[in-house]
Amino acid sequence: MKVYFIGAGPGAADLITVRGREILSRCPVVVYAGSLVSPEHLAFAPEKAEIHDSSGLTLEDIRAILISARERRLDVARLHTGDPSLYGAIREQIELCAQLDLDWEIVPGVSSAFAAAARLGVEYTVPDGTQTLIFSRIEGRTPVPASENLAALAKHQSSLAIFLSVQEIEKVTGQLLKSLPPTTPVVVAFRVTWPDESFIHGNLADIAQKVRKAGINRTALILVGEALASSGRRSKLYHGEFKHGYR
Repeated sequence: MKVYFIGAGPGAADLITVRGREILSRCPVVVYAGSLVSPEHLAFAPEKAEIHDSSGLTLEDIRAILISARERRLDVARLHTGDPSLYGAIREQIELCAQLDLDWEIVPGVSSAFAAAARLGVEYTVPDGTQTLIFSRIEGRTPVPASENLAALAKHQSSLAIFLSVQEIEKVTGQLLKSLPPTTPVVVAFRVTWPDESFIHGNLADIAQKVRKAGINRTALILVGEALASSGRRSKLYHGEFKHGYR
């Protein structure tokens, strides 16, 4: 018996990995993040699979499901949104597996940050510009170390992908404006790759007002940085005078 933590991707059912779908197709017990993972994925579970929506479950409820699966020697597919290693709360679940002496495996998935870049046609790292992408969030019920507040991170002038924070968009822009000019490009990506996806383009001075007007207060990613508007810069990778073996 084994527990698989599978990244289901950002939304679209065909953005789960081949490995993730193959494992899902043979797991008789499925626990999926119903508020974030498309139910279309469930069509690939075994016909008589036992399905649990984790949106209403506690860690103790999940423990009971795992114990029941262990008693019946049934593999479990734990479907998470995006990549499970990023804001997936899997550490406590892995510790739970250790307590129950259960084998486990993480199957990586496509993060919404990369799905958004694909939709927008942007590159977070640009020639002669930033070579760094920072993933973070604003403090809420989950605290953020003082050294990682957005104002401090923005001082690096790097690309930023800010998760789980659109409900505090004014607070986000307020912190970023301590270190970045108001003209800094911002894109808010709502439900990327879902049928109702949308993108709001602006800058630090006006994005909050645009987001509030659109009525977006959850399931959105905030992208920040000059890379979002970068163009006309040629990389050294494909320059005629650049000789190496990594093309």
